Amino acid sequence: MAAESLAKRKQRTARIIEALRQSYPGARIALNFSNPLELLVATILSAQCTDKRVNIVTGSLFKKYRTAVDYAAVDPRVFEKEIRSTGFYRNKTKSVLGAATRIAQDFGGTVPDNMEELLTLPGVARKTANVVLSGAFGKSEGIVVDTHVIRLSQRLKLTAHKDNSGDRIENDLMALLPRKEWLDFGNRLIWHGRMICAARRPDCPACSLNKLCPSAFKVR
Repeated sequence: MAAESLAKRKQRTARIIEALRQSYPGARIALNFSNPLELLVATILSAQCTDKRVNIVTGSLFKKYRTAVDYAAVDPRVFEKEIRSTGFYRNKTKSVLGAATRIAQDFGGTVPDNMEELLTLPGVARKTANVVLSGAFGKSEGIVVDTHVIRLSQRLKLTAHKDNSGDRIENDLMALLPRKEWLDFGNRLIWHGRMICAARRPDCPACSLNKLCPSAFKVR
């Protein structure tokens, strides 16, 4: 089979965007938050953890810690116990408290609203920064690439990268999508990954993208 040209891939991507829009018109971040700091903390805690579990943990966490200074002042051993059920709690504690300390000391207690400054925070890479920028500030400086987006981008052949390099896959997606679609596309693809295109048992017959997906029925 001949390789798909960039022009054809862009046309197919446009149809994928429309199909996802119809299937998930109100797709949003599944993490609970009421301000940028809460979203930053929740996103760090969500690594290798379900959003459901994170929301349970942050339900009490956000009542106790309301500012970056609050987090910066907490005893790490106490915080580790509070977030233990999210997994990797020692590294997550270092990231959350480190980011909060940097925010309190260098940014006047306010979470930065741009990619460059967010990436200076401990524990914050592009995925986390994109979640905060899109979810808390409505800014599209990139595309949120999590495990669902990586898996679906590969199955849909929107990237040639077969590894789990989020940055390289993000670059491939940004080259295919109009910038105005960056903010919603990641969220909708994540929801599609959760609802239909699961890692082990994708429901190809029920998939709204099956006619646009080169991997349909093959991934089983």
